[in-house]
Amino acid sequence: MKISIGYLGEALENLTRDSLLEGARAAEAAGFDGLWYFDAIGRGRILPDPLIALTLAASVTKTLDVGTCIVQVPLRQPVALARAALTAHHLCEGRFSFGVGAGSTRTDFDFSGLNFDTRLKDLGEALPLMQKIWQDEEIAGARIAAWPPAKGGPPILIGSWAGKTWIPRAATEFDGWIASGARSTFNKLKEGIANYRAHGGKRAIVTNIKVDLSAPAQDMPDDGPFHLCCDLKTAQERFRRIADLGYDEAIFVVPDHQSATLDRVLAITGK
Repeated sequence: MKISIGYLGEALENLTRDSLLEGARAAEAAGFDGLWYFDAIGRGRILPDPLIALTLAASVTKTLDVGTCIVQVPLRQPVALARAALTAHHLCEGRFSFGVGAGSTRTDFDFSGLNFDTRLKDLGEALPLMQKIWQDEEIAGARIAAWPPAKGGPPILIGSWAGKTWIPRAATEFDGWIASGARSTFNKLKEGIANYRAHGGKRAIVTNIKVDLSAPAQDMPDDGPFHLCCDLKTAQERFRRIADLGYDEAIFVVPDHQSATLDRVLAITGK
């Protein structure tokens, strides 16, 4: 099982170029497999543009995979997003995975002056268009002239809990599924991957797993919020249960990204 870090939280409030690059190097040096960036706007706390951030991170690392979990596609004009994602794919030289979704936070859409209620429809229309652009197909009499190594675009991973529509589509039409642990229970994560595998899905990622090994002990029932805010032993036990479900990658969110913290987080997994 691959283990990655997701950058979300207080550490980004004082973001600098140096801190971002140092964080990427630290994640690779600690032994993590990947580094993923989140997408939010209009929530009173700024996050860096994920495509810019991950391209910078890839530029100072050699083996670290980078990705988005997730880019809210309906917040962008699809042709412009297709170019930006293709650029990241080209410059990251095969280490970039494009996690996408419709979004679930109305304030992001209100802030952007966009329609929250049509987001699923907008996502469904944007993705095929972007794939055509990446394949260098002609659109309205023009084409993007993709760089040959990047032609076809990055792997697309669908971040959605829509079990009757988007989870099956993630399995059959795209390159993977991303399950968010932020508001999920263990039972929901179990049901989601069973649904995904039943439709033939290959790559499954669970993200937004909050980790705080300094948190006090507490009961964590299977129908309660899933997290690893507990002592190390309990975190190890809960992580093993997630790994046993068959997810291919776990993305942890930690309070800070100092080397000592990253080493403790990896101790959860036994790496």
